[in-house]
Amino acid sequence: MSSGKVVDTDETVLIVTGSEIDAEMNDRPVAYLLKEEIDRRGAGRAFRRAVVVSDTWYAQNRIFHLCPTVAIGGPGVNRLAAAFVAELPMLVQRGDRMFIQGAWDGESKRASLWGADRDATAEAVERFMGDGLCAQFLEQVWKN
Repeated sequence: MSSGKVVDTDETVLIVTGSEIDAEMNDRPVAYLLKEEIDRRGAGRAFRRAVVVSDTWYAQNRIFHLCPTVAIGGPGVNRLAAAFVAELPMLVQRGDRMFIQGAWDGESKRASLWGADRDATAEAVERFMGDGLCAQFLEQVWKN
């Protein structure tokens, strides 16, 4: 299913950051690192890529809730991450500082990468990419 020529709700991954200034300054740069990794793994196929959006944009465009989604930033700065805290199982945790939550073997493909501060959030994104979780996530998203 495609919406215009921007995303395919089956293949395009949305990376959602908070819309407040702190989230924009601290989480958006690491969101773009994850976007680069997903785009690289998509190997130039039209919709196998990522798009970075704010939690406000995500909330206002409900059709895109069908897309595979990764929230970046903690529940205090990202409304989607706040919703995911109770919804998604914990996959990786380092004390009270760094968290990776996710579920992508069912119909919905969701992950939340966050930490107690910007460094811990960046660590969550790095671990997601480096520990094979991103590859597992994309394997489920791009089954065909």
